[in-house]
Amino acid sequence: MEKPATSILAVDDEETLLSTLSMILKQQGYYVDTAHNGRDAISMLHTLPFDLVLLDVMMPDVGGIEVLKYVSEQHLDTEVIMLTAVQDVKTAVECMRLGAYYYVNKPYLASDLIALIDRALERKRLVIQNKALRRQLAYRALPSSLITENPTLLGMLETALRAALTDSTVLIQGATGTGKEVVANFIHANSLRKDQPFLVLGCSSTPEEQIEWELFGRERGNSSSTPARQGLLEIAAGGTLFIDEISALPLQVQPKLLAFLQTGEFSRAGGKKRLKSDVRIFSSTSTSLETLVAEKRFRQDLFQKLDDISLQLPALRERKEDIPLLVDRFLLDHAGTKPPKKLEPAALEALISYDWPGNVRELENVVRRAAVLAEGEMIELHHVAFPKSFPFPVKPGRETTQKLRRAKPMSLARLEKEHMKSILKSVHWDQVRASKILGISTRKLAEKLKTHKLHKPR
Repeated sequence: MEKPATSILAVDDEETLLSTLSMILKQQGYYVDTAHNGRDAISMLHTLPFDLVLLDVMMPDVGGIEVLKYVSEQHLDTEVIMLTAVQDVKTAVECMRLGAYYYVNKPYLASDLIALIDRALERKRLVIQNKALRRQLAYRALPSSLITENPTLLGMLETALRAALTDSTVLIQGATGTGKEVVANFIHANSLRKDQPFLVLGCSSTPEEQIEWELFGRERGNSSSTPARQGLLEIAAGGTLFIDEISALPLQVQPKLLAFLQTGEFSRAGGKKRLKSDVRIFSSTSTSLETLVAEKRFRQDLFQKLDDISLQLPALRERKEDIPLLVDRFLLDHAGTKPPKKLEPAALEALISYDWPGNVRELENVVRRAAVLAEGEMIELHHVAFPKSFPFPVKPGRETTQKLRRAKPMSLARLEKEHMKSILKSVHWDQVRASKILGISTRKLAEKLKTHKLHKPR
Protein backbone atom coordinates (compact mmCIF):
# COMPACT_ATOMS: atom_id res chain seq x y z
CA MET A 1 0.00 0.00 0.00
CA GLU A 2 1.35 3.44 -0.90
CA LYS A 3 2.42 5.48 2.12
CA PRO A 4 1.40 9.10 2.63
CA ALA A 5 3.93 11.85 2.02
CA THR A 6 5.72 11.83 5.37
CA SER A 7 8.98 13.55 6.25
CA ILE A 8 11.54 11.85 8.49
CA LEU A 9 14.81 13.20 9.85
CA ALA A 10 17.35 10.45 10.58
CA VAL A 11 20.22 11.48 12.87
CA ASP A 12 23.29 9.29 13.50
CA ASP A 13 27.05 9.85 13.56
CA GLU A 14 27.69 6.42 11.96
CA GLU A 15 27.70 7.26 8.25
CA THR A 16 27.25 3.70 6.93
CA LEU A 17 24.33 2.98 9.25
CA LEU A 18 22.72 6.33 8.41
CA SER A 19 23.03 5.70 4.68
CA THR A 20 21.44 2.22 5.03
CA LEU A 21 18.62 3.57 7.19
CA SER A 22 17.92 6.37 4.71
CA MET A 23 17.74 3.91 1.82
CA ILE A 24 15.27 1.63 3.70
CA LEU A 25 13.00 4.54 4.58
CA LYS A 26 13.00 5.90 1.01
CA GLN A 27 12.05 2.45 -0.27
CA GLN A 28 9.01 2.64 2.02
CA GLY A 29 7.93 5.90 0.37
CA TYR A 30 9.07 8.35 3.05
CA TYR A 31 10.78 11.67 2.35
CA VAL A 32 14.08 11.45 4.27
CA ASP A 33 16.66 14.00 5.39
CA THR A 34 19.77 13.05 7.33
CA ALA A 35 22.04 14.72 9.85
CA HIS A 36 25.41 13.39 11.08
CA ASN A 37 25.35 15.09 14.48
CA GLY A 38 23.03 16.76 16.96
CA ARG A 39 24.02 20.30 16.09
CA ASP A 40 23.09 19.83 12.41
CA ALA A 41 19.85 18.11 13.45
CA ILE A 42 18.75 21.10 15.54
CA SER A 43 19.67 23.46 12.71
CA MET A 44 17.53 21.47 10.26
CA LEU A 45 14.63 21.22 12.73
CA HIS A 46 14.80 24.97 13.15
CA THR A 47 14.10 25.55 9.46
CA LEU A 48 12.14 22.48 8.24
CA PRO A 49 9.07 20.64 9.61
CA PHE A 50 9.41 16.89 10.18
CA ASP A 51 6.76 14.34 11.11
CA LEU A 52 9.22 12.06 12.88
CA VAL A 53 12.84 12.04 14.02
CA LEU A 54 14.96 8.88 14.30
CA LEU A 55 17.59 9.93 16.76
CA ASP A 56 20.82 8.26 17.90
CA VAL A 57 21.42 8.72 21.63
CA MET A 58 25.23 8.70 21.74
CA MET A 59 26.75 11.41 19.54
CA PRO A 60 29.72 13.72 20.11
CA ASP A 61 29.29 17.39 21.02
CA VAL A 62 25.46 17.60 21.05
CA GLY A 63 23.94 14.26 22.04
CA GLY A 64 20.57 12.76 21.28
CA ILE A 65 19.09 13.73 24.67
CA GLU A 66 19.75 17.42 23.96
CA VAL A 67 18.11 17.13 20.54
CA LEU A 68 15.11 15.33 22.10
CA LYS A 69 14.73 18.17 24.63
CA TYR A 70 14.71 20.69 21.78
CA VAL A 71 12.06 18.74 19.85
CA SER A 72 9.88 18.33 22.97
CA GLU A 73 9.97 22.08 23.65
CA GLN A 74 9.76 23.48 20.11
CA HIS A 75 8.01 20.84 17.94
CA LEU A 76 5.11 19.43 19.99
CA ASP A 77 3.62 17.43 17.11
CA THR A 78 6.88 15.76 16.02
CA GLU A 79 7.33 12.15 17.15
CA VAL A 80 10.80 10.92 18.18
CA ILE A 81 12.17 7.37 18.22
CA MET A 82 15.50 6.97 19.99
CA LEU A 83 18.13 4.55 18.59
CA THR A 84 21.12 3.32 20.61
CA ALA A 85 23.71 0.57 20.75
CA VAL A 86 23.98 0.90 24.54
CA GLN A 87 21.38 -0.88 26.70
CA ASP A 88 20.89 1.53 29.59
CA VAL A 89 17.59 1.44 31.47
CA LYS A 90 18.20 4.83 33.10
CA THR A 91 18.74 6.52 29.73
CA ALA A 92 15.69 4.79 28.27
CA VAL A 93 13.52 6.02 31.13
CA GLU A 94 14.88 9.55 30.73
CA CYS A 95 14.08 9.51 26.98
CA MET A 96 10.51 8.39 27.62
CA ARG A 97 10.12 11.06 30.32
CA LEU A 98 11.19 13.71 27.82
CA GLY A 99 8.54 12.60 25.36
CA ALA A 100 10.17 10.05 23.07
CA TYR A 101 7.67 7.65 21.51
CA TYR A 102 9.98 4.66 21.85
CA TYR A 103 13.55 3.60 22.63
CA VAL A 104 15.09 1.01 20.25
CA ASN A 105 18.27 -0.96 20.85
CA LYS A 106 20.66 -1.60 17.97
CA PRO A 107 20.84 -3.84 16.04
CA TYR A 108 17.20 -3.92 15.01
CA LEU A 109 15.18 -5.51 12.24
CA ALA A 110 14.15 -3.08 9.51
CA SER A 111 10.61 -4.53 9.52
CA ASP A 112 10.30 -3.92 13.27
CA LEU A 113 11.47 -0.33 12.91
CA ILE A 114 9.05 0.36 10.02
CA ALA A 115 6.16 -1.04 12.08
CA LEU A 116 7.18 1.17 14.99
CA ILE A 117 7.37 4.23 12.72
CA ASP A 118 3.86 3.48 11.44
CA ARG A 119 2.50 3.35 15.01
CA ALA A 120 4.27 6.59 15.96
CA LEU A 121 2.86 8.38 12.91
CA GLU A 122 -0.63 7.05 13.67
CA ARG A 123 -0.36 8.49 17.18
CA LYS A 124 0.71 11.82 15.69
CA ARG A 125 -2.30 11.76 13.36
CA LEU A 126 -4.72 11.04 16.22
CA VAL A 127 -3.19 13.71 18.46
CA ILE A 128 -3.48 16.36 15.73
CA GLN A 129 -7.01 15.20 14.88
CA ASN A 130 -8.10 15.48 18.52
CA LYS A 131 -6.50 18.90 18.88
CA ALA A 132 -8.27 20.14 15.76
CA LEU A 133 -11.58 18.67 16.92
CA ARG A 134 -11.26 20.24 20.36
CA ARG A 135 -10.60 23.63 18.75
CA GLN A 136 -13.57 23.13 16.45
CA LEU A 137 -15.80 22.11 19.34
CA ALA A 138 -14.64 25.06 21.43
CA TYR A 139 -15.47 27.38 18.54
CA ARG A 140 -18.96 25.90 18.44
CA ALA A 141 -19.60 26.70 22.12
CA LEU A 142 -19.48 23.16 23.50
CA PRO A 143 -21.70 22.86 26.60
CA SER A 144 -19.83 22.58 29.91
CA SER A 145 -21.07 19.03 30.59
CA LEU A 146 -19.48 17.85 27.31
CA ILE A 147 -15.98 19.24 27.93
CA THR A 148 -13.75 16.23 27.30
CA GLU A 149 -10.35 14.77 26.54
CA ASN A 150 -11.88 11.30 26.09
CA PRO A 151 -11.26 9.85 22.58
CA THR A 152 -14.61 8.00 22.54
CA LEU A 153 -16.62 11.11 23.37
CA LEU A 154 -14.55 13.26 21.01
CA GLY A 155 -15.30 10.81 18.21
CA MET A 156 -19.00 10.86 19.05
CA LEU A 157 -19.06 14.67 19.00
CA GLU A 158 -17.29 14.68 15.63
CA THR A 159 -20.08 12.44 14.28
CA ALA A 160 -22.65 14.75 15.89
CA LEU A 161 -21.20 17.75 14.04
CA ARG A 162 -21.40 15.91 10.73
CA ALA A 163 -24.98 14.87 11.55
CA ALA A 164 -25.89 18.50 12.25
CA LEU A 165 -25.59 19.41 8.58
CA THR A 166 -28.10 16.76 7.49
CA ASP A 167 -31.83 16.30 8.04
CA SER A 168 -31.46 12.70 9.19
CA THR A 169 -33.09 11.38 12.34
CA VAL A 170 -30.66 10.95 15.25
CA LEU A 171 -30.94 8.36 18.02
CA ILE A 172 -28.88 9.22 21.11
CA GLN A 173 -28.25 6.33 23.50
CA GLY A 174 -26.71 6.46 26.94
CA ALA A 175 -27.36 6.02 30.63
CA THR A 176 -29.39 8.52 32.62
CA GLY A 177 -27.44 11.70 33.33
CA THR A 178 -24.89 11.34 30.51
CA GLY A 179 -26.22 14.43 28.70
CA LYS A 180 -28.42 13.10 25.89
CA GLU A 181 -30.57 16.25 25.73
CA VAL A 182 -27.41 18.38 25.83
CA VAL A 183 -26.08 16.53 22.77
CA ALA A 184 -29.42 16.92 20.96
CA ASN A 185 -29.40 20.66 21.65
CA PHE A 186 -25.76 20.85 20.51
CA ILE A 187 -26.61 19.22 17.16
CA HIS A 188 -29.60 21.54 16.66
CA ALA A 189 -27.51 24.61 17.52
CA ASN A 190 -25.03 23.68 14.78
CA SER A 191 -27.65 22.74 12.17
CA LEU A 192 -29.34 24.74 9.42
CA ARG A 193 -32.42 24.83 11.69
CA LYS A 194 -30.59 26.60 14.53
CA ASP A 195 -32.78 29.73 14.27
CA GLN A 196 -35.97 27.65 14.53
CA PRO A 197 -37.55 26.06 17.64
CA PHE A 198 -35.96 23.22 19.60
CA LEU A 199 -38.68 21.51 21.63
CA VAL A 200 -38.61 18.51 23.97
CA LEU A 201 -41.15 15.80 24.73
CA GLY A 202 -40.23 13.68 27.74
CA CYS A 203 -42.01 10.37 27.31
CA SER A 204 -41.05 9.02 30.73
CA SER A 205 -42.25 12.17 32.53
CA THR A 206 -45.50 12.64 30.57
CA PRO A 207 -48.58 10.60 31.52
CA GLU A 208 -49.05 7.87 28.92
CA GLU A 209 -52.56 9.00 27.99
CA GLN A 210 -51.33 12.53 27.23
CA ILE A 211 -48.34 11.64 25.02
CA GLU A 212 -50.41 11.46 21.81
CA TRP A 213 -51.99 14.87 22.52
CA GLU A 214 -48.60 16.42 23.29
CA LEU A 215 -47.10 15.03 20.10
CA PHE A 216 -49.90 15.43 17.53
CA GLY A 217 -52.34 17.83 19.22
CA ARG A 218 -56.08 17.23 19.39
CA GLU A 219 -59.25 18.53 17.78
CA ARG A 220 -61.94 20.32 19.75
CA GLY A 221 -64.37 17.99 21.50
CA ASN A 222 -68.15 18.20 21.49
CA SER A 223 -68.03 20.40 24.59
CA SER A 224 -66.18 23.66 25.08
CA SER A 225 -64.27 22.04 27.94
CA THR A 226 -61.98 20.29 25.44
CA PRO A 227 -60.67 23.01 23.11
CA ALA A 228 -58.45 22.24 20.12
CA ARG A 229 -54.74 22.35 20.78
CA GLN A 230 -51.62 22.18 18.68
CA GLY A 231 -49.11 19.41 19.22
CA LEU A 232 -45.35 19.74 19.34
CA LEU A 233 -45.04 18.64 15.70
CA GLU A 234 -46.93 21.77 14.66
CA ILE A 235 -45.28 24.13 17.12
CA ALA A 236 -41.77 22.95 16.20
CA ALA A 237 -42.36 23.30 12.43
CA GLY A 238 -39.11 24.22 10.69
CA GLY A 239 -37.11 23.27 13.77
CA THR A 240 -36.27 20.17 15.80
CA LEU A 241 -38.32 17.98 18.13
CA PHE A 242 -36.38 15.93 20.66
CA ILE A 243 -38.32 12.91 21.99
CA ASP A 244 -36.61 11.97 25.23
CA GLU A 245 -36.80 8.35 26.43
CA ILE A 246 -38.66 7.23 23.33
CA SER A 247 -38.57 3.70 24.72
CA ALA A 248 -41.58 4.81 26.83
CA LEU A 249 -43.62 5.80 23.75
CA PRO A 250 -46.93 3.84 23.98
CA LEU A 251 -47.36 1.05 21.43
CA GLN A 252 -50.60 2.57 20.13
CA VAL A 253 -48.82 5.86 19.32
CA GLN A 254 -45.86 4.27 17.55
CA PRO A 255 -47.61 3.62 14.17
CA LYS A 256 -48.71 7.25 14.00
CA LEU A 257 -45.17 8.53 14.59
CA LEU A 258 -43.85 6.08 12.00
CA ALA A 259 -46.38 7.35 9.45
CA PHE A 260 -45.27 10.94 10.11
CA LEU A 261 -41.61 10.03 9.62
CA GLN A 262 -42.47 8.35 6.32
CA THR A 263 -44.78 11.05 4.87
CA GLY A 264 -44.36 14.24 6.89
CA GLU A 265 -48.13 14.17 7.50
CA PHE A 266 -50.26 13.53 10.58
CA SER A 267 -53.70 14.10 12.09
CA ARG A 268 -54.56 15.55 15.45
CA ALA A 269 -56.13 13.16 17.95
CA GLY A 270 -59.87 12.97 17.28
CA GLY A 271 -59.51 14.59 13.84
CA LYS A 272 -59.31 13.46 10.22
CA LYS A 273 -57.73 16.48 8.57
CA ARG A 274 -54.20 15.75 7.26
CA LEU A 275 -51.61 18.27 8.43
CA LYS A 276 -47.99 18.67 7.33
CA SER A 277 -44.95 19.72 9.31
CA ASP A 278 -41.29 20.10 8.34
CA VAL A 279 -39.71 19.10 11.64
CA ARG A 280 -36.55 17.11 12.32
CA ILE A 281 -36.81 14.31 14.88
CA PHE A 282 -34.16 13.48 17.46
CA SER A 283 -34.79 10.79 20.06
CA SER A 284 -32.99 9.30 23.03
CA THR A 285 -33.11 6.20 25.17
CA SER A 286 -31.38 4.81 28.23
CA THR A 287 -32.97 1.40 27.48
CA SER A 288 -31.91 -0.89 24.65
CA LEU A 289 -34.44 -0.51 21.83
CA GLU A 290 -33.15 -3.75 20.31
CA THR A 291 -34.24 -5.55 23.49
CA LEU A 292 -37.66 -3.86 23.41
CA VAL A 293 -38.07 -4.84 19.75
CA ALA A 294 -37.25 -8.46 20.62
CA GLU A 295 -39.85 -8.30 23.41
CA LYS A 296 -42.46 -6.89 20.98
CA ARG A 297 -42.67 -3.65 23.02
CA PHE A 298 -41.24 -1.43 20.29
CA ARG A 299 -41.78 -1.54 16.53
CA GLN A 300 -38.82 -2.70 14.46
CA ASP A 301 -39.72 -0.41 11.54
CA LEU A 302 -40.00 2.64 13.82
CA PHE A 303 -36.65 1.82 15.45
CA GLN A 304 -35.00 1.66 12.01
CA LYS A 305 -36.60 4.96 10.97
CA LEU A 306 -35.37 6.73 14.11
CA ASP A 307 -31.86 5.29 13.78
CA ASP A 308 -30.52 7.02 10.65
CA ILE A 309 -27.60 8.27 12.76
CA SER A 310 -26.82 6.56 16.06
CA LEU A 311 -24.79 8.19 18.84
CA GLN A 312 -23.66 6.38 21.98
CA LEU A 313 -22.71 8.49 25.02
CA PRO A 314 -20.12 6.91 27.35
CA ALA A 315 -20.83 6.75 31.07
CA LEU A 316 -18.76 9.05 33.28
CA ARG A 317 -16.96 6.04 34.81
CA GLU A 318 -15.61 5.39 31.30
CA ARG A 319 -14.17 8.91 30.95
CA LYS A 320 -12.73 9.62 34.40
CA GLU A 321 -9.95 11.70 32.87
CA ASP A 322 -12.66 14.32 32.29
CA ILE A 323 -13.66 14.62 35.96
CA PRO A 324 -11.07 17.31 36.87
CA LEU A 325 -12.10 19.32 33.76
CA LEU A 326 -15.79 19.03 34.59
CA VAL A 327 -15.26 19.92 38.24
CA ASP A 328 -13.32 23.08 37.31
CA ARG A 329 -16.06 24.11 34.88
CA PHE A 330 -18.89 23.46 37.36
CA LEU A 331 -17.09 25.45 40.07
CA LEU A 332 -16.47 28.29 37.61
CA ASP A 333 -20.16 28.32 36.60
CA HIS A 334 -21.23 28.23 40.24
CA ALA A 335 -18.92 31.08 41.27
CA GLY A 336 -20.47 33.67 38.97
CA THR A 337 -18.47 36.88 39.38
CA LYS A 338 -16.53 35.56 42.41
CA PRO A 339 -13.27 33.59 42.24
CA PRO A 340 -14.13 29.86 41.91
CA LYS A 341 -13.48 27.58 44.86
CA LYS A 342 -10.84 24.85 44.75
CA LEU A 343 -10.84 21.18 45.76
CA GLU A 344 -8.26 19.78 48.13
CA PRO A 345 -6.42 16.76 46.62
CA ALA A 346 -8.25 14.23 48.81
CA ALA A 347 -11.64 15.56 47.66
CA LEU A 348 -10.66 15.40 43.99
CA GLU A 349 -9.27 11.90 44.54
CA ALA A 350 -12.62 10.82 45.96
CA LEU A 351 -14.49 12.30 43.00
CA ILE A 352 -12.25 10.44 40.55
CA SER A 353 -12.51 7.15 42.44
CA TYR A 354 -16.32 7.14 42.64
CA ASP A 355 -18.17 5.34 39.81
CA TRP A 356 -20.96 7.94 39.32
CA PRO A 357 -24.07 5.86 38.57
CA GLY A 358 -25.89 9.17 37.97
CA ASN A 359 -23.13 10.26 35.56
CA VAL A 360 -22.37 13.94 34.77
CA ARG A 361 -25.66 15.16 36.24
CA GLU A 362 -24.83 13.54 39.59
CA LEU A 363 -21.28 14.93 39.54
CA GLU A 364 -22.58 18.45 38.89
CA ASN A 365 -25.07 18.19 41.77
CA VAL A 366 -22.40 16.89 44.18
CA VAL A 367 -19.89 19.60 43.19
CA ARG A 368 -22.43 22.42 43.49
CA ARG A 369 -23.59 21.17 46.88
CA ALA A 370 -19.98 20.92 48.11
CA ALA A 371 -19.32 24.49 46.92
CA VAL A 372 -22.31 25.68 48.97
CA LEU A 373 -21.24 23.77 52.10
CA ALA A 374 -17.62 24.98 51.96
CA GLU A 375 -17.47 28.33 53.76
CA GLY A 376 -13.92 29.11 52.71
CA GLU A 377 -12.14 29.00 49.36
CA MET A 378 -11.18 25.31 49.68
CA ILE A 379 -13.63 22.41 49.32
CA GLU A 380 -12.51 19.63 51.66
CA LEU A 381 -13.32 15.94 51.62
CA HIS A 382 -16.04 16.18 54.26
CA HIS A 383 -17.94 18.68 52.11
CA VAL A 384 -18.41 16.02 49.39
CA ALA A 385 -21.48 13.81 49.85
CA PHE A 386 -21.31 10.17 48.73
CA PRO A 387 -23.51 7.15 49.47
CA LYS A 388 -22.78 5.51 52.82
CA SER A 389 -21.47 2.41 51.02
CA PHE A 390 -18.68 4.40 49.37
CA PRO A 391 -15.38 3.80 51.27
CA PHE A 392 -14.44 7.45 51.82
CA PRO A 393 -15.07 9.49 54.97
CA VAL A 394 -18.03 11.56 53.84
CA LYS A 395 -19.00 13.50 56.94
CA PRO A 396 -16.29 13.11 59.58
CA GLY A 397 -17.10 14.17 63.09
CA ARG A 398 -15.59 17.23 64.71
CA GLU A 399 -12.74 15.26 66.27
CA THR A 400 -11.86 13.61 62.95
CA THR A 401 -11.99 16.96 61.16
CA GLN A 402 -9.63 18.51 63.72
CA LYS A 403 -7.22 15.60 63.31
CA LEU A 404 -7.27 16.08 59.55
CA ARG A 405 -6.51 19.77 59.94
CA ARG A 406 -3.70 19.14 62.46
CA ALA A 407 -2.19 16.35 60.38
CA LYS A 408 1.33 16.89 59.11
CA PRO A 409 1.27 17.71 55.38
CA MET A 410 2.44 14.90 53.09
CA SER A 411 5.52 15.32 50.96
CA LEU A 412 4.86 15.67 47.24
CA ALA A 413 6.30 12.19 46.66
CA ARG A 414 4.08 10.65 49.34
CA LEU A 415 1.04 12.51 48.03
CA GLU A 416 1.73 11.29 44.50
CA LYS A 417 2.16 7.72 45.75
CA GLU A 418 -1.09 7.73 47.72
CA HIS A 419 -2.97 9.33 44.84
CA MET A 420 -1.68 6.76 42.35
CA LYS A 421 -2.45 3.92 44.75
CA SER A 422 -6.02 5.13 45.17
CA ILE A 423 -6.58 5.49 41.42
CA LEU A 424 -5.16 2.02 40.75
CA LYS A 425 -7.41 0.49 43.40
CA SER A 426 -10.46 2.23 41.94
CA VAL A 427 -9.82 0.65 38.50
CA HIS A 428 -8.75 -2.73 39.92
CA TRP A 429 -5.12 -2.12 38.95
CA ASP A 430 -5.91 -1.71 35.26
CA GLN A 431 -2.81 0.27 34.29
CA VAL A 432 -4.23 1.45 30.95
CA ARG A 433 -7.30 3.00 32.62
CA ALA A 434 -5.18 4.37 35.47
CA SER A 435 -2.74 6.06 33.08
CA LYS A 436 -5.65 7.76 31.28
CA ILE A 437 -7.08 9.06 34.56
CA LEU A 438 -3.67 10.30 35.69
CA GLY A 439 -2.96 11.85 32.28
CA ILE A 440 0.34 10.03 31.75
CA SER A 441 1.54 7.26 29.44
CA THR A 442 1.51 3.62 30.54
CA ARG A 443 5.31 3.65 30.34
CA LYS A 444 5.44 6.67 32.64
CA LEU A 445 3.05 4.92 35.02
CA ALA A 446 5.24 1.80 35.06
CA GLU A 447 8.24 3.99 35.88
CA LYS A 448 6.41 5.65 38.77
CA LEU A 449 5.18 2.28 40.10
CA LYS A 450 8.79 1.15 40.26
CA THR A 451 9.90 4.40 41.91
CA HIS A 452 7.18 4.23 44.58
CA LYS A 453 7.51 0.42 44.97
CA LEU A 454 3.83 -0.07 44.27
CA HIS A 455 2.69 -3.59 43.41
CA LYS A 456 -0.70 -5.12 42.68
CA PRO A 457 -1.91 -7.03 45.77
CA ARG A 458 -2.08 -10.78 45.36
